[in-house]
Amino acid sequence: MKNQVDYSLYLVTDSTEAILGSRDLVEVVEKALLGGVTVVQYRDKTSDTGDLIKTAKALHERCRKHNVPLIINDRVDVALTVGCEGVHLGQDDMNVTEARKLLGDDKIIGATVSSIDEARIAVERGSDYLGIGTLYATSTKKNTKDIIGINGIRKILHYLHSAEEASKKIKTVCIGGINALNVQRVTYQLQAPSDSSNPKSIDGVAVVSAIIGAQDVEQAAANLKTLLSTPPNFATSTPSSNDDWTSLSTLQTKALAATKVVHTTSPLSHNMTNLVVQNFAASVALAIGASPIMSNNGVEAPDLAKLRGGLVINMGTATPDALHNHRLAIAAYNASGSPILLDPVGAGATSAREEALGYLLASGYFTLIKGNEREILAVAQASGFTVVAKKEAGQQRGVDSGDAIYTLEQRAYIVSRVASRERNVVLMTGATDVISDGQRTYAISNGHSYLGMVTGSGCTLGTTISAYMSASPEDKLMAAVAGILHYEMAAEAAARRVDVQGPGTFIPAFIDELYRRRMDIVEEKIQAMDGLKVEPLSNVADAGLLKE
Repeated sequence: MKNQVDYSLYLVTDSTEAILGSRDLVEVVEKALLGGVTVVQYRDKTSDTGDLIKTAKALHERCRKHNVPLIINDRVDVALTVGCEGVHLGQDDMNVTEARKLLGDDKIIGATVSSIDEARIAVERGSDYLGIGTLYATSTKKNTKDIIGINGIRKILHYLHSAEEASKKIKTVCIGGINALNVQRVTYQLQAPSDSSNPKSIDGVAVVSAIIGAQDVEQAAANLKTLLSTPPNFATSTPSSNDDWTSLSTLQTKALAATKVVHTTSPLSHNMTNLVVQNFAASVALAIGASPIMSNNGVEAPDLAKLRGGLVINMGTATPDALHNHRLAIAAYNASGSPILLDPVGAGATSAREEALGYLLASGYFTLIKGNEREILAVAQASGFTVVAKKEAGQQRGVDSGDAIYTLEQRAYIVSRVASRERNVVLMTGATDVISDGQRTYAISNGHSYLGMVTGSGCTLGTTISAYMSASPEDKLMAAVAGILHYEMAAEAAARRVDVQGPGTFIPAFIDELYRRRMDIVEEKIQAMDGLKVEPLSNVADAGLLKE
């Protein structure tokens, strides 16, 4: 049986009054089994041995009815007495080698690990699966080690994938704070960063209070089971094998069509941004045909997310209160499946902003992350990479992008690698923008230098892209490219006007040209994009700039 175990929905029991209440644990587990849990671990650190054996026997009887293995936490003696399917051992419990001698080869032995060294030792000693964590902070386990988060689990998965055959084959379960709100994001993003087409990923999630503490246990388990077996609404699209993404003719056709969809649908663009750029961002949204709302109140987000628009999280004001509201909004938009754009303004400027970026990345899934070179480097580091930067990169001073650090080829590598790891779209802005979903990468050289002299031009590009992604969610990379082209080609047209003498006169002309370009496309006065400066970048080479 042990080689055929389905670890996808792994229930860990909790007998404390705070979680279980006055209910009978055996009956609660029975309902969880009816809801579809695939493994049950009986965990009780306080009861006497006699009571543990009595409860374990009752649980084993229920589990056998559903052909689900029962695992005993810590107590090898209880597992032997009950004759259940195995044990789970923590770092402070009996080691795996000794447990195997007592239990034999046919029993399941799992091990808790929170580092590569612990994972290596557990594999060497013959564990059948690894419980990796703690993922998020949780109150159900009092002796919790440092929270390792998504990045810590990724590192362990990456090690297992690159190690010997036993490591590649071992099953993995992540644990810590997993519930119905985050389970799809966890499983979606825990694809180990690897150049392989079949990287080692997670085999299941261990859940405690989200099932044991639920009012309707059976429904809670069934809901988690469904979420685990369906792709999340926010997942980025996979390009069709028949779609020639390198064709500029195809790209033009899709970009023009996307502009028409924005005009027709007038998608919501919800901006959580600083006061300095709110008026400009609202004007840009209206000019391209979107419907703007400027609200930094996270409590409003669930209602706004139902409107199926796009959310822009701008990190320009990274105060604790702002970050709390951002987290509320991220959860709401992830739940609705609507796109979220993260603009990590000044992410590399201070340690406080680096912490804020880490907090936001841990808060939810971002459809697109947009930033200049230094900001995307900060994102790469927050994503768990070590950046091998040039000496002259220096520290970011503020929201300015500074001088270029990398070549186009190197920037393409960084962007595609981060996008592949985060399973989203990443845009690195500059004189030449580079955008990728990890599979398709474009360099876009449209735009004008005046954009870099105007406060909020980067923020309002985010506004534009969010509207395009929400209007055309079937291919978010192509939607983002269409939004960039609308924005930057309008900037070129504005800069050419005789009434524009510099960045001050550029702003009103730019808003005019955003509107003009939209209407010219809708009225089909523009049927081809003259002056298109887009280069598809195929076969992006490994520049060796990001290390695990």
